[in-house]
Amino acid sequence: MRLKLLPTSFDSFGCATLHQHLCCFLIDDVVAVDAGSLATSTTPEQKRAIRNVVLTHAHIDHVAGLPLFIDDLFVSLQEPLEVYALVEVIDILETHIFNWKVYPRFSELKNQFGEVLKYRAFLTGKEFKVAHLTFKAIKVNHKVPSVGLIIRDGDSRIAITGDTASMSEFWDAVNSESKLNALLIECAFPNDLQELANNSYHLTPKLLEEELVKFRHTECPVYVINIKPMYYEKVLAELNQINSFKVRTLQIGKTYEF
Repeated sequence: MRLKLLPTSFDSFGCATLHQHLCCFLIDDVVAVDAGSLATSTTPEQKRAIRNVVLTHAHIDHVAGLPLFIDDLFVSLQEPLEVYALVEVIDILETHIFNWKVYPRFSELKNQFGEVLKYRAFLTGKEFKVAHLTFKAIKVNHKVPSVGLIIRDGDSRIAITGDTASMSEFWDAVNSESKLNALLIECAFPNDLQELANNSYHLTPKLLEEELVKFRHTECPVYVINIKPMYYEKVLAELNQINSFKVRTLQIGKTYEF
């Protein structure tokens, strides 16, 4: 399984920076997990290949690129883009984004080949297939309906928390897996902003360390994602003080093989 966190910001030379404003993972160049930078950071070849998007929740940094991605491909789509999400997330998209006021309701539109957008609702705790991958969505602890994901392709298995505060169901699910090749876990704010982290249902390095006590796959690599860009250096320095696991940040734009 190949995974890449797509870049979201660029410096004055046009090179991707380490700052992550938006969230979008690309798996094997064909399936996207979240869609924050889906339209702006994919190549023409990737745009032609991606027909499946799995959403963890509906906050704007995780869905911002979805309307533009469909817009870019509207005329050329020979099969609809399939968006997998909780029913609550689909309702948020249709009510607050694809509502004809913020953006067209693509679920009601067709091009010369037929539908351009099709929703696929999933249930937490139940496996579902997306292309060649098997997903299981697990409830996490965020301000809005949100899930983490366990993803496998037969040989490899990874887990992604999405955005979350302290949680239990997710740990029960990942600990029951026979093996895990990687854990991707959020850590948004530095320790001195713990009150803000609590109020917005995110983690700090201190809270992350407390969460990792619950994680039983002690040999599994742990990658931190979703660091707020304004606090990147400070969070990174505090993450280096965590001793219980070999914690590292997931590098933006790098292809990982699991």
